[in-house]
Amino acid sequence: MPEVLSLAVAGQPLWMWLSFLTVILFLLWLDLGFFNRKDAVVSAGKSAAMWSMFACMSVGFGVLLYFFYEPNPEFYPRDGGLREQAVIQYFTGYLLETALAFDNIFVMSLVFTYFAVPREYQHRVLFWGILGAIVFRALFIGLGTAVVNQFTWVLFIFAAFLIYTGVRMLFGDDDEAPNMEDNFVLKLVRRFIPVTPDIYGRKFVKRLPDEHGVEKLYATPLLLALISVEVVDIIFAVDSVPAILAVTQDPFIVYTSNIFAILGLRSMYFMLSAAVERFTYLKYGLSLVLVLIGGKIIWNFGLSDGLGLVPHLEAMWSLIATLTLLIGAILFSLWATRKSGTDPS
Repeated sequence: MPEVLSLAVAGQPLWMWLSFLTVILFLLWLDLGFFNRKDAVVSAGKSAAMWSMFACMSVGFGVLLYFFYEPNPEFYPRDGGLREQAVIQYFTGYLLETALAFDNIFVMSLVFTYFAVPREYQHRVLFWGILGAIVFRALFIGLGTAVVNQFTWVLFIFAAFLIYTGVRMLFGDDDEAPNMEDNFVLKLVRRFIPVTPDIYGRKFVKRLPDEHGVEKLYATPLLLALISVEVVDIIFAVDSVPAILAVTQDPFIVYTSNIFAILGLRSMYFMLSAAVERFTYLKYGLSLVLVLIGGKIIWNFGLSDGLGLVPHLEAMWSLIATLTLLIGAILFSLWATRKSGTDPS
């Protein structure tokens, strides 16, 4: 193996990062280049099958971590059982990120409706949106983990932010649709690139003659939809990255759990988008999870490690609590909307 591949990057050798990204890119190639080569509406059954594949791979990856992962002790304040801690934190982060990414589905459906993107082209937009998420999440997570591991006290800011976000989600009204006309990024794109009102198949850009007959490059509504999806992902990362960093400070665990959660939710978009209102109480379970994780930071890093007043809460309890609250919220939502299939209120 070349020596450069053994260089440590964020606590793990470069070859491990490259191997993970290679597998993810191969899966995406299979997705667009093989399973969804032709533009067509993705059925609910196919959407569920795609999600099942990614979910199984996520679980399988967790199993590989248990047997082969070598955690960097720098990112684990508690001694002993580092591999077990890493696996528990991975699954906790995966569940948390999956739940947080659920809101993306509602917003993405609004984006597609606003730009009148036909259903047969929506999968293409989501595919390229995943590639953008892989890059942007790496930047967010790299910056976040560097700051947290250099300045541990930043975790208390994250704790306050998570508790505030959870309380706001619990008592606030977050159902207002985003205003696309006021989107700064879209205004910037329209300022420098002319936009055609028509969709030209699967094309993101199209050369068309202007009023003088000179061919110019135009952006299509498909490109604007893709940019909007990326902007939405960045906005949601502001909530999700602090939440996962509150669970684990291991950059490899943070990033892999993030990417698997994004792959799973976007692959299941075509099934969940039609039934998103059935999960009306999920946000209440998620809000309690955010408050719990914020409280756990204060408990472990402040009251336990800092002051020695209380025992340390192990990562297993976070996983159990996250599972209980999220599954409970999902089951209650499905039960409450079983007759009408919509929000009971």
